[in-house]
Amino acid sequence: MKKATVTITFEKEKLDALTYYMEKKDVKLQAELSDTIQKLYEKYVPQPTREYIEDKLQCENMPSKPKKMETAKANASQTVNGNS
Repeated sequence: MKKATVTITFEKEKLDALTYYMEKKDVKLQAELSDTIQKLYEKYVPQPTREYIEDKLQCENMPSKPKKMETAKANASQTVNGNS
């Protein structure tokens, strides 16, 4: 799945304070933001659309099987070349 980058602006002093206190609790800002955007996705994207996207991603991640015609050509080529 392709990833997209989200850029936001936030006051530097507030960000410094946030990261300081998160580090004290051994929490990563990136992880929290990823979790929050996932919850927003689940809240606003309808369930059927999410299922469609998940199915589409699963199909993209499955290894493709060689077509029967390509397999037949490869086998014929081996036989012609004397390889069995």
